[in-house]
Amino acid sequence: MTIGDESGVTGNVRHEGKNVAVLVCWILGLGSLVSWNSMLTIADYYYALFPDYHPSRVLTLVYQPFAVGTMAILAYNEAKIDTRKRNLFGYTLFFASTFLLIVVDLATSGRGGVGPYVGICVLVAAFGIADAHVQGGMVGDLAFMLPEFMQSFFAGLAGSGVLTSVLRLVTKAAMEKTEHGLRKGTLLFLAIASFFEFLCILLYAFVFPKLPIVRYFRKKAASEGSKTVAADLAAAGDGQGINQDNSKFSQRLSNKQLILQNIDYCLDLFLIYVLTLSIFPGFLYENTGTHNLGSWYPLVLVAMYNLLDFISRYIPLVKCLKLESRKGLSIAIISRFLFVPAFYFTAKYGDQGWMIMLISLLGLTNGYLTVCVLTAAPKGYKGPEQNALGNILVVFLLGGIFAGVALDWLWIIGNGSF
Repeated sequence: MTIGDESGVTGNVRHEGKNVAVLVCWILGLGSLVSWNSMLTIADYYYALFPDYHPSRVLTLVYQPFAVGTMAILAYNEAKIDTRKRNLFGYTLFFASTFLLIVVDLATSGRGGVGPYVGICVLVAAFGIADAHVQGGMVGDLAFMLPEFMQSFFAGLAGSGVLTSVLRLVTKAAMEKTEHGLRKGTLLFLAIASFFEFLCILLYAFVFPKLPIVRYFRKKAASEGSKTVAADLAAAGDGQGINQDNSKFSQRLSNKQLILQNIDYCLDLFLIYVLTLSIFPGFLYENTGTHNLGSWYPLVLVAMYNLLDFISRYIPLVKCLKLESRKGLSIAIISRFLFVPAFYFTAKYGDQGWMIMLISLLGLTNGYLTVCVLTAAPKGYKGPEQNALGNILVVFLLGGIFAGVALDWLWIIGNGSF
């Protein structure tokens, strides 16, 4: 099967490597969040070390300003930034920071205290900087490729949550009664996360840019004036003979114009994550009370959220189940705010079965609506505009996460936890 030369790229390009590209996008998505999801999933270890410091809430609040601030700067300058260097820097920083968490724990012999906590906070801030580089860079890159690539990348993001939750349940069951079992499970988690980050460095550097279908879309973007793909094309051996038409680039819509044309999509992503992060994960660890599952309860809730979030990101692949109406998306996203009173009254009066059902629905709607918005928004634009719009959407997504994390503290006002 061949793709016609719609972009001025010389010759027909074989439509090869799609399945491999989908798989690589999934792994790159997993690597974009596996370190942070590991931190969320091992929160019970940090609650044991730092019981008075609200780890799940504080670490999330540390992470987000660095992610949002760095992402805003990168999005403003996206047209001048080399995507290859940006993504490789992000994955390398993820790897180094995750590995250093192991070093901090070993150096302090798993002791609590202010010093180790500050060290962990610094490394979590590095996670935020890495996230901005990787998530914005990858979404911008994939925005001018096939929607399936974007879907697979975001499925990988959710897959990291499933992986860490399953591993956490297994390690807790296997090591809970052994000496220092909680700590051993944590170190195993961080080692696995480090491995995946290193794998992402190799895949993005040596595999992804050389896939024929990826090369085709990058050549097409370059022919439309994109300057961000030059290094990736050079790494694939396509650096010569690609004429970047600067006149086409100068005709592209500005970031302001893109925001105004897609303000509903931007606000949709912001509102999705404001709601989700105002509940997950802090509320689950600190506001759900004591139940029959004991110390397993928050882990089960986190696992159910991650599982349904992951599954729901594949639903839009079924065309008849994909919500594409802009008005419909906005109505569905605003309707999710009914979760706030639902979680409040369930935590106060309901049993654990109702809470598990609610958190599953939260995950289901989060993943489904995220993929629907991110695959619909870039349609109809040229490569440079799609890259810019991808970065803009991630700014609003991370902004929603930051606002949600801040609002999450409202749950503990007046309950004596301060």
